[in-house]
Amino acid sequence: ILHSISFPPREGDSLLNRDIMGRVFPNLLGNCFLWAKLRLLQAKKTCSCTPARIKDYVFSFFPVLQWLPKYKLREYLLGDVMSGVIVGVLLVPQSIAYSLLAGQEPIYGLYTSFFASIIYFIFGTSRHISVGIFGVICLMVGQVVDPSVNTTISAVNQTSSTVMTSARLCPNLLCVVDSFQVAMGFFQVGFVSVYLSDSLLSGFVTGASFTILTSQARYLLGLDIPRSSGIGSLIATWINIFRNIHKTNICDLITSFLCFLVLIPTKELNEHFKSRLKAPIPVELVVIVAATLASHFGELRETYGSSVAGHIPTGFLPPHPPDWSLIPNVALDAIPIAIIGFAITVSLSEMFAKKHGYTVRANQEMYAIGFCNIIPSFFHCFTTSAALAKTLVKESTGCRTQMSGMVTSLVILLVLLVIAPLFYSLQKCVLAVITIVNLRGALRKFKDLPKMWHLSRVDTVIWLVTMAASALISTEIGLLVGVCFSMLCVIFRTQRPEAPLLGWVAESETYESLSAYKNLQTKPGIMVFRFEAPLYYINKECFKSTLYKQTGVNPVWVKAAKKKAAKRMLREKEVDSGGNQTSISMDFVSEPLGFHTIVIDCCAVQFLDTAGIRTLKEVCKDYGEIDVQVLLAQCNPSVRSSLIRGEFFKEGEDHLLFHSVHQAVDFALGAQGHSGTSASKN
Repeated sequence: ILHSISFPPREGDSLLNRDIMGRVFPNLLGNCFLWAKLRLLQAKKTCSCTPARIKDYVFSFFPVLQWLPKYKLREYLLGDVMSGVIVGVLLVPQSIAYSLLAGQEPIYGLYTSFFASIIYFIFGTSRHISVGIFGVICLMVGQVVDPSVNTTISAVNQTSSTVMTSARLCPNLLCVVDSFQVAMGFFQVGFVSVYLSDSLLSGFVTGASFTILTSQARYLLGLDIPRSSGIGSLIATWINIFRNIHKTNICDLITSFLCFLVLIPTKELNEHFKSRLKAPIPVELVVIVAATLASHFGELRETYGSSVAGHIPTGFLPPHPPDWSLIPNVALDAIPIAIIGFAITVSLSEMFAKKHGYTVRANQEMYAIGFCNIIPSFFHCFTTSAALAKTLVKESTGCRTQMSGMVTSLVILLVLLVIAPLFYSLQKCVLAVITIVNLRGALRKFKDLPKMWHLSRVDTVIWLVTMAASALISTEIGLLVGVCFSMLCVIFRTQRPEAPLLGWVAESETYESLSAYKNLQTKPGIMVFRFEAPLYYINKECFKSTLYKQTGVNPVWVKAAKKKAAKRMLREKEVDSGGNQTSISMDFVSEPLGFHTIVIDCCAVQFLDTAGIRTLKEVCKDYGEIDVQVLLAQCNPSVRSSLIRGEFFKEGEDHLLFHSVHQAVDFALGAQGHSGTSASKN
């Protein structure tokens, strides 16, 4: 409608035109008002709060309301119950073991797994992932809580005699993490996870696994040494271990060795025969039960001084709000935990959704993980995320929907209400062995390095840098180093991109790289050049230098040589030194270049900035001064728009943007032929 409006007739128009405009223009103006009214009604409908819109919002925010009414009891129930029970049985010992990693009491690991399973059942969109404790997240929580506790204790003791424990600080960390995650979901920033590539995440998890192994080594030896944290904690921990190696508890060392002998072969059998086994052997639970009985009846704590789990209460502690005054102490450390938890959860949920043919919503997953943390923060829990190992078990044992998570929470609830106190005599070294054995998958990534190197050397270097930084410096700094390094790799790739000359594929309109393909032809007097990156301020000099190198002609040098030769000729004429050198100079000035046109294939140039536009102008100007024409082909709409806004073309020259390289080459051949004909006529 707006494009069809005509302006009122100017003075001097015919009476007929005035009559037509007098009738047509008011109708068009009325149509404009109608269009504006329709737009206003549409905006009002979008912003309205009708019962239907409220219903859609509620069903979108609580996915359980969508899938639960459609639940097929006979088809889904058996698989969900079986997978839920098996994951629950595996989760109980791991929840107790990972509590040590997070610097918490064993009961808090059970609380965390219980609440996470229920809340994700309500808010989650993935049918298969298992949400709960995850080793890397527990490590990051433990590294934040321990140093913060020490700092806070010294500050509190100056004013009161209150004893600060990590149990008081952990809910504050959890509250900040979930606040970040819910805010990220509200502001629709789920795209953040795209900056964490698969190689980066894999390297981060492997590097963190070394730190986890190091943090659990003291329990294997029964050493009572302080937990190191901060930069270089891995090296500091091993130095402390070797300094105190003479204090090793022989009972804990033997117990750890026996547990390794049982767990590792059984885990390997589970993995080797997973296609034949209907459910994996719950060897961790068997080891925990056997070790608890041996410790209780053998009185290992009283006789040998073994460190045990201690009293684990039944039921739930009363909810307690976080201490808001402590939140500033952990706010900055919560950012990487929130991002890593979300990135791992979304990656796993999208992977399994694609495998089973359904979709997940990244921002809803952000909400789900956020609420898995925000509600449990009142119940002494710590941060949660999805875990690959338990997700694989859940999928392989017949899981069909999120109902499996509810069954898992019921298994953990049974332990919380009845069984938990029976683990009083369980040695901490057994829990450490369980944690270390579950790192096998991450540590096996080293076997994939040759294959990864063959596929992509850049991804391999990103993996190695992130892994080394996460292990040797710290997990948080390692993540930041990995993100920065991967971005630098992208920049370096665009800074020095491939820029080949192209040749013509006979009997077609296709042009390909002369260095990559054989039997290509070139058109006489025409060079086709492709720059395979966006042209912007970082690589503008690379563009010019590569173009000059590939064509073999630097127009600046040619112009300078011509000027120098012209000056020499002028001096020779002035001194009247003879004609031999003058003829040489004349020959040099008039020496042909071997081509008259350069066609730049812009199909791989995603965008131009002001520096890129200025560079193209300079190239066209410099080559034009030595009688070489530069044509652009296959520019995308964004590049075309940038060139037009940057006044790249003179008045009426925008037709020199060609849709294909073949079209540009034909134009150059035709123009040269026309020029040659005109010259011969003259």
